[in-house]
Amino acid sequence: MIMKTVEQKMWRNWAHTSESRPAKTFYPASITDVCTIVKEAILQNKTIRVVGAGHSFTRLVQTDDWLISLDYLTGIDDLNEDEKTVTVFAGTRLYELGEELGTRGYSQENLGDINVQSVAGAISTGTHGTGIAFGNLSSQVTEIVLVTAMGEVLTISEEENPYLLKACLLSLGTLGIIVKVTFKIVKSPVYEFHSYKLEYRKLEAQLEQLIESNRHFEFYLFPYSELVQIKTMNITEKQPQKASFYHFKNLLLENYLFYLISECCRLLPKTSKFFSRVSAKGVGTSTISAYSYQLFATPRLVRFREIEYCIPLHCLTDALREVRETIEKNEYAVHFPIECRTVKADDIWLSPSYERDSAYIAFHMYKGMPYEQYFYDMEEIMQKYEGRPHWGKMHSVNREQLNKLYPRLQEFLHVRKQLDPDGLFLNPYLTDLFGIEEKETVNL
Repeated sequence: MIMKTVEQKMWRNWAHTSESRPAKTFYPASITDVCTIVKEAILQNKTIRVVGAGHSFTRLVQTDDWLISLDYLTGIDDLNEDEKTVTVFAGTRLYELGEELGTRGYSQENLGDINVQSVAGAISTGTHGTGIAFGNLSSQVTEIVLVTAMGEVLTISEEENPYLLKACLLSLGTLGIIVKVTFKIVKSPVYEFHSYKLEYRKLEAQLEQLIESNRHFEFYLFPYSELVQIKTMNITEKQPQKASFYHFKNLLLENYLFYLISECCRLLPKTSKFFSRVSAKGVGTSTISAYSYQLFATPRLVRFREIEYCIPLHCLTDALREVRETIEKNEYAVHFPIECRTVKADDIWLSPSYERDSAYIAFHMYKGMPYEQYFYDMEEIMQKYEGRPHWGKMHSVNREQLNKLYPRLQEFLHVRKQLDPDGLFLNPYLTDLFGIEEKETVNL
């Protein structure tokens, strides 16, 4: 495949919350291509941002200079059965990796509920699944290969340049261009997925047991309803079933039908409370056994706005009580359920789960409906409980707050200065977020 270059092409993210018209968009087909682009950018005094699937809700990728898409840099480079690792090119989508690993009898140990992201984008923003025994996707990584701001290839692992690893595992694309990633993998198990509804008061009583006794557990709160949806996944000895009907049902109910409901709520906001309650009552009981890559993720065709915060796990019950009380009190026009998941503590410097077992709470609003007051009030609650925002979701956290929330932030920024002293991989959003001055230099 030959590298492609496009000039003045409009770019827009999936949620339509960020757009720009880069002077040039590059589609490199090899690591050598990436190195060439970086060296040319240095000569022309251009900055570079890199895009995967565009599933971040913020202005992380937005640029008027050069944009690099990794869509041509995909596929498995190596699968090491002895080490139980797989090395993939950075533009590979998670669903592609899952399917390819599945055909070889392997899988990732955990995935999120969306699988269209590129592997580089997923680890760079802290994408996570659920299950208190598992960290985010970045915690599955054993090695990263990136192209530096000098156009050189740098390998980072516990063996090579280990002092950079904890910074590079979640970097928002500020340390270099990730071109290859090595993940830990497991022999692909068969999972039994179970979905059912439960009264909220019973959820509170059973919450600790549900978290501890299920390999993967998540739940959805429906605004204005006393019902929640429970989802669990556990390894089973049962034979895998065909997942086609399961996916068809999800496509029909969670996308097409939910789109019609969402349009009704947009046109008639006062119906939001009614439709949220109806949606909660409509949750049925379903069970299916299948492979992980067939079950973790579901299609997301209905566009929305989203904030997601990570709070200490022990604060989850108190935070949810306050969330429910605030929604009832202020009567926001919201019908999207609130998604709640759990993630194991890690030691990755910019991980929202840094050094604490965590609960992630995600709030959504249908595209075209006012979200500002709802998100503002939910953020206030999350920040009361030391909430750290998901880096790929909308948030209002500023640089002073980040310094309090992330004990290793200054070390991360020092590494950034080492690897990219002239800010080749920055944009205005990032310089403002981290308080980075233009053309910072450092003595190496």
